[in-house]
Amino acid sequence: QVQLVESGGGLVQAGGSLRLSCAASGRTFSMSPMAWFRQAPGKEREFVAAINWSGSNTYYADSVKGRFTISRDNAKNTVYLQMNSLKPEDTAVYYCATAGPPLYSVSSYSMARSYDYWGQGTQVTVSS
Repeated sequence: QVQLVESGGGLVQAGGSLRLSCAASGRTFSMSPMAWFRQAPGKEREFVAAINWSGSNTYYADSVKGRFTISRDNAKNTVYLQMNSLKPEDTAVYYCATAGPPLYSVSSYSMARSYDYWGQGTQVTVSS
């Protein structure tokens, strides 16, 4: 059974930083693309960042490019999201996701339907 457990969320002032972690189990993690999505109250879930199986390719939403960094440690079965220069509009529940089949197109990394397992989410709140 695949499990994803996020941690690292919390309350931070605008301009601050947080690092989210997602610990994975139950799948050959080192072969799986991983991603972070977020959902703010009253809004649809949106793509934040993704990383391929080796970590050699990363993808970001325009809204976080230059501020967020996704990375992974396959030895620890963990993916990270370093979030810097946080803004109030970054406030959301952040979800980690994993894809079973390989992803062959850049666009597929940003699609929620590409991912078959999701974590329970971690709340990030940025105060102004």
